[in-house]
Parts: sequence; structure tokens; C-alpha cells
Amino acid sequence: MKIIHIPKNVGGNPSLMSKFMNQVGLKSEIWVIQKNQFEYIADKFITSLEDHFIIKEVKKILALSYVFKTDIVFYNFGACLYPPYFTLDYEKYPSWKRPFVYLYTLYIRFMSIVELGLIRLLRVKIFMQYQGDDARQGDFIRNNFEINIADEVDKYYYSKKTDQMKKKQINLFGKIARKIYSLNPDLMHVLPQNAEFLPYMIEDLEKIEPSFINLNSEKLIIGHAPSNRDVKGTRFLLDAIDKLKKKNDNFEFILIEKLSHEEALKKYQQIDILVDQLLAGWYGGVAVEAMSLGKLVIAYLRESDLKFIPPEMKSEMPIFNADPKSIYSILHRVVSMKREDLYDLSLKSRNYVEKWHNPRIITDRLKSDFLSI
Repeated sequence: MKIIHIPKNVGGNPSLMSKFMNQVGLKSEIWVIQKNQFEYIADKFITSLEDHFIIKEVKKILALSYVFKTDIVFYNFGACLYPPYFTLDYEKYPSWKRPFVYLYTLYIRFMSIVELGLIRLLRVKIFMQYQGDDARQGDFIRNNFEINIADEVDKYYYSKKTDQMKKKQINLFGKIARKIYSLNPDLMHVLPQNAEFLPYMIEDLEKIEPSFINLNSEKLIIGHAPSNRDVKGTRFLLDAIDKLKKKNDNFEFILIEKLSHEEALKKYQQIDILVDQLLAGWYGGVAVEAMSLGKLVIAYLRESDLKFIPPEMKSEMPIFNADPKSIYSILHRVVSMKREDLYDLSLKSRNYVEKWHNPRIITDRLKSDFLSI
């Protein structure tokens, strides 16, 4: 059985999936359109940053050959190589450029018909993984979540056009995909009813040596690693840190950003506490990495979304729940705790990851899904 993961490698999760699938007897590859700033590995990078626009498009056309080389295509980040119903916000572009943008959207839509037509013709099985903003829609989260990302980003981050595109894509893949997975529980509100929550994967835990909180350290080190400050709610954290510094000096704060994944991991090893996202309603892949290293995590957990995860997972979660209004009080509480209590919680972080984000357990589940369909 041959599996190809395509077209992105958000958070490194697709490449981890592919790696562990190969370890359980499946033949798996990951193809990525282009390497991103975090430099996650892949079996094939279809284009490079240096390529001219036309060269990139030619390379993508040639990459359609993947449909002839696989039994299962595992799409990630809610899209295939050519996203169906593709659209762009023309208002972002100067007037002279808008006709070309319009023609480009028509081209992508046509190529998506070709791509999915070949998939159906060759009877390749489709699996789909949603990871965040590939499914989140501004109108839905504004109307249903008091605390949300949409209120913090610019008007183009979630727009009526992209919201409609996502709805159409979700509806389409709900009909043609054998299985749909969501790495974030809040996405389950807008995904088809048969979608399933799937925890993030972590690297091989046997190779990750935890560095728990030092009981004798004078100062706690708090870290924050935003890929997008507006999306992560970074401004609320920075305000809370400034306020806390005026009352408490037994901590240090480091901002971890614009680094490769490998460089960022070295920074995570140095911290004691990671403050993750404060708006999305769930913790991200970086929080899983931090917990695997025995770090405490603070993140916003939306109660109405937790019904989509296993009850036992919810009860065992070692994360401090903080939103933009409570982040200061939570930070004050954490830095004031006894080192022994923080150490016990750091042990729970590692144990939680070993149980709920274990790559071998998740891979066995996926393999079972592949073989049962």
C-alpha cells in the first residue's frame, strides 16, 4: 500500500505521520509544494523559493504525476495540490493586477478539476486532515465564540470570499474523502458529522530526553513561540508580562520566533513554561513539543470544544487554561507556585504526551483506518 501526503507540512505533523507509517509496513512519502521558514523535512519539495512564478506552475503540473504513484492520497491542511473553488481577495491587489489574479484563480480551479478527476478515474482513496485555518471561518467564529482569532487579525485573514471557499471545499471533501480528521477540536463545529478528532503527533518519544523544572533554579523561564502574533494573541501576553515584571522578578521571558524548527527546539529545552495560543481554543503542535520535554504549558482551552475529544483526555490534561483576560492572573499564580508542585506538573506533561500524542498509537489507528476501507 502506497501513501502520499500532500501538499503542505504544517507544524511538521504530516512528515511525522509519513515517517511512522513507514515504520509499520506502509510505503509513505510526503510531497510539499515549498519549504517553509521552519524547514521541516519532506521526501519531495515540488518548487523552491528561487523559482520564477511560471517555473513553479510548470513544476506543480509535473507533480500531478503523484496520482499515478499512490493507492491513498492523504491531503493535509484542507487542500489538494490545486485547491477546489480557489479564490483570492482581489481588493488586496492594485487595479492593474486584478485581471491577472482573476485569470489565475480560474486556472487553479480548472487544474483542481483535472486533479480530482484523475484521482477518481484511478480510484485513488482520499483521506483528509484539517489543521486550523484551513477550516476556520471568520463569520462562524465571530458569531459563536466570544474569544476568537477573527477579532484580532486584518480583514483579509478571514473574508467572506475565503469563508465561502472553505465551506465549499469542506462540503466537497465530505463527499469524496474516505475519512476526515481534525487536529483541533474547534474545527469539528464546521466539519462534516463523520469527521474525527485526531491528536497531534510528536517525534519518537524514546529519542526525546525531557528536561524537567530545576528545583534549585532561581528564576523560572517563560517562553512564547508565535508563528503569527495576531493569531496567537501575543499582545495580551506581552501586556501581562510587563505587568507581572512590576510585581515579581523571579522569572525571565523569551520570545521564540523566526527560527527554524531545529533552532526553536533548542530554545524550548531552555524554558520552564510555554505560553501557547490564547485565542484559538486549543493548544498547538509547539505545546506538544514543549510537554514532551517536560515543560508546563499555558493555553486557552474553549470548554464548548472539549466535547469533541475523549473524556479521559480532557480529565488528564495538565494545561493551565488562560485567555486574554486571565493570562496575567494565571501567570502570577504559576510563578508563585512552589518548585516541587511545578516539578510534579512537568512530569504530568510528559506522561500526558506519552499517552495522547504517542506517534505509534496514532499511526496504528491510521493504519487500521486505511486497511478497513
